[in-house]
Amino acid sequence: MIRSAKPSISGPVVLFAACLAMILGAYGFQYIGGFEPCALCYWQRYAYYAAIPLAGLALVVAATRGTPAARALLILTGLALLAGMGIAGYHAGVEYHWWPGPDTCSGPPVTGDIFHQDIGPGLIRCDQTPWSLFGVSMAGYNFVISGLLALGAFRLALKGRP
Repeated sequence: MIRSAKPSISGPVVLFAACLAMILGAYGFQYIGGFEPCALCYWQRYAYYAAIPLAGLALVVAATRGTPAARALLILTGLALLAGMGIAGYHAGVEYHWWPGPDTCSGPPVTGDIFHQDIGPGLIRCDQTPWSLFGVSMAGYNFVISGLLALGAFRLALKGRP
């Protein structure tokens, strides 16, 4: 009697948990740490909003031996994380003043325009770094972590089994 190998779900579990930890960390910085997110911070979260359910589905499918479908879901997870990496890299560049950010949350403050007075003081600026560690902002760390998670997702998808 030939036994079939039980599919390994440890990789998708780690990927799912890491993506979930990243979004929970973002909420922790916002609601516990008091760091209000700017528009680009919210854009970075969208990648995790896509990656978390995709990684969760990959986990479920991998556990039920649906290897080709699990691979496809892991590739989609990796693509979502690559998109997040791009947004985070763009945001980090805006924070470090390597390039201009969106007009809606960066650049010189709006003064003398009565149509924009209501957004002036409450606007969270994308081109200012509210927190950094060793000179790297949250967007910079998200760039690195999103890239590593994307590589992990692709590696899981391309190795023999997820």
